[in-house]
Amino acid sequence: MLQHSVRQIADEIIAREGGYVNDPDDPGGATKHGVTIHTLRRLGLDLDGDGAVTTADVRRLTQEQAVDIFIRHYFIRPGIAKLPESIQASAFDMYVNAGANAVKILQRLLCDMGQKIAVDGVIGPQTAAAAARAERAGPRHFADAYGIARRNYYFRLADRRPASRKYARTRAGGKGGWIRRAEDFISPRYHLTDAEFGRRVAAWG
Repeated sequence: MLQHSVRQIADEIIAREGGYVNDPDDPGGATKHGVTIHTLRRLGLDLDGDGAVTTADVRRLTQEQAVDIFIRHYFIRPGIAKLPESIQASAFDMYVNAGANAVKILQRLLCDMGQKIAVDGVIGPQTAAAAARAERAGPRHFADAYGIARRNYYFRLADRRPASRKYARTRAGGKGGWIRRAEDFISPRYHLTDAEFGRRVAAWG
């Protein structure tokens, strides 16, 4: 993937994430442009220079700083470029949203496809090779399969944690941000219809 494409994807992630939020139901805590306070603390980014990383630093974060964080720490560092190009954008987006779980989702998918690899959240030689084999075996379907696996991951999170259901289903009962985010990377023919979505979440009440 060319560097300008990586930048474009990072810009799209920021547009998808939005501005500053501090939702008590979000385990990520205070967030701006998709960058959480936990990430700023892990990276030691004291943006206001007061000696502590607080919500004030999250508020000061610029879009350009967020892009730099995403490219350095969510694309380059985890090795997203080692994956087939067809899933790089989706894996990059998911790594921003869910960290190493983005890789674990891929690894579980590859195991389901008959590949024998560890599910450890690390893109090593075995995962990269297994993903390349899966891409060659189904070049038209691999990206969809990963996107569907992402969507299923969000559904399972919401199944287990009622407080997270508002991210998967709107107040009006339609698809929430999590589901729309996953389906941005899935071919339209595999998008859930409103009826299918309604049946999937009916048990939530």
